[in-house]
Amino acid sequence: MDEPTQSVPGEAKNASLTPRPGHLYVVATPIGNLADITERARAILGSVDLIACEDTRTTGAMLTRFGLRRDLVPYHEHNELEVAEKLADQLAAGKSIAVVSDAGTPALSDPGFRVVRACRRRGLPVVPVPGPSALTAVLSASGLPTNGFLYVGFLPPKSAARIAFFEKYRDFDYTLALYESCHRIDKAVDEIVTTLGPGRLICVAKEVTKLHETFFVGPAGEVQARLAKASLKGEFVLLIAPGDFVL
Repeated sequence: MDEPTQSVPGEAKNASLTPRPGHLYVVATPIGNLADITERARAILGSVDLIACEDTRTTGAMLTRFGLRRDLVPYHEHNELEVAEKLADQLAAGKSIAVVSDAGTPALSDPGFRVVRACRRRGLPVVPVPGPSALTAVLSASGLPTNGFLYVGFLPPKSAARIAFFEKYRDFDYTLALYESCHRIDKAVDEIVTTLGPGRLICVAKEVTKLHETFFVGPAGEVQARLAKASLKGEFVLLIAPGDFVL
């Protein structure tokens, strides 16, 4: 006769389509193409007691497109410290809560980390509901090495700090992966050409999964020239290959 399963504090009870009381669901949402929503994400978002979201307008519009209505609470970089503990209190009281960002997977250069940490500290269950991520989407389609990579979020806003970063990782053995603003992507590529050389292989991807999705892959000098003729509107992912890599 099998022994009964013991409940472990902080352990998620299931991976079903029905949210459980006291569970936090970290839900990935589309990064552009709404058809990328998963069946499980829709089910969880349509059933939890509360959704903590980066922008209630953005998430509200997405839910409306899917025919869903839920209570929303703002949870963003300006209130994350305070709201994370309040959300954990509600989870401890038995509510089921989903956390989402404006697009993609929460906690990756988006709000989410602090409420997850608050739950782990209290032994509250956290359930990932995986799905779209600009980082993994671009890595998978870039042609640059994916056997290992370092994700560093956003580059520093100051040019000197960005150049220092490129110098520091000049001889890094794996692909560097980062996000960059449309206002600085051209400057970042200029600095790659200056510090790492025009022959360094890079990938600049913009508006991934959206109508104007574009991949610029090749030597940094060539990508620099192509970017000079392109629209720089949108969101960008930048990958930098190891120095000895060739396509």
